[in-house]
Amino acid sequence: MGVKVAAMKLLRFGSQDSERPGLQLEDGSRIDASGFGMDWNNEFFADPAHLVRLADWLKLNRDSAPRIPEGTRLGPAICRPGKLICIGLNYSDHAAESGMPIPEEPILFFKATSAICGPDDPVIIPKGSEKTDWEVELAFVIGERASYVSEEDALKHIAGYMLHNDYSERAYQLERGGQWVKGKSCDTFAPIGPFLVTPDEIENPENLKMWLSVNGVMKQNSNSSNLIFGCANLVSYISQFMTLEPGDIVSTGTPPGVGLGFKPPQYLQAGDVVELGIEGLGSSSQKAVAWPR
Repeated sequence: MGVKVAAMKLLRFGSQDSERPGLQLEDGSRIDASGFGMDWNNEFFADPAHLVRLADWLKLNRDSAPRIPEGTRLGPAICRPGKLICIGLNYSDHAAESGMPIPEEPILFFKATSAICGPDDPVIIPKGSEKTDWEVELAFVIGERASYVSEEDALKHIAGYMLHNDYSERAYQLERGGQWVKGKSCDTFAPIGPFLVTPDEIENPENLKMWLSVNGVMKQNSNSSNLIFGCANLVSYISQFMTLEPGDIVSTGTPPGVGLGFKPPQYLQAGDVVELGIEGLGSSSQKAVAWPR
């Protein structure tokens, strides 16, 4: 965002649709940041001064702010953004396991923002689904508005990084007449968080270990260094086609090890537990539940 501030981890907590802003401290404890007076939404990210003011607020209120009780539900790390843009086949080995060519330019698709949920909320297997799949991904949030930005200036437009599981229903995505968005946008298919990490805390977003397991069995074990198109490239590229606005999320793609890539394919069943994490960005866990009849 072009402004140097102390590294922070922004989170949101509380019951669904009533979340409040919070912060995670260095020791792992969490505080209620409602006293700051703003939620982590597009208005907050639109002005770099808000992040500076938050850092000042934290210095004064670190010890006095209410503690968030352990076990409290975490909501999505930021308020629902205007756009959730995903990048397809952005790891060459994932393209290979999917039987698709390595892209010459970033493949863009949208994921409905109604799919966004808390990092540990259950994932609902859609009605009639037999091919619900997992995808650990590095995501970033836009701070400063970006339109036709150069790759050299692109990182100034990133407000922070977070963990995202880009759940996919492969039949909807690949067998129902095109448009990946259909297989990506089911309710609960975008758990984000546990927190948004400001850029100063991430030395290099393109050198982070990332992993995902299902029922304790490792499925994805990779590193963001294997991205084909990096974060700066993606900001610059996407901004040539549309304006990236404060609070927008870009999810950078998944490494190999998705259920689609196994022979035979492996997909989620009710009762399965998916756990995932990225170095420096925390971890999350979702239990698969059947669509409520």
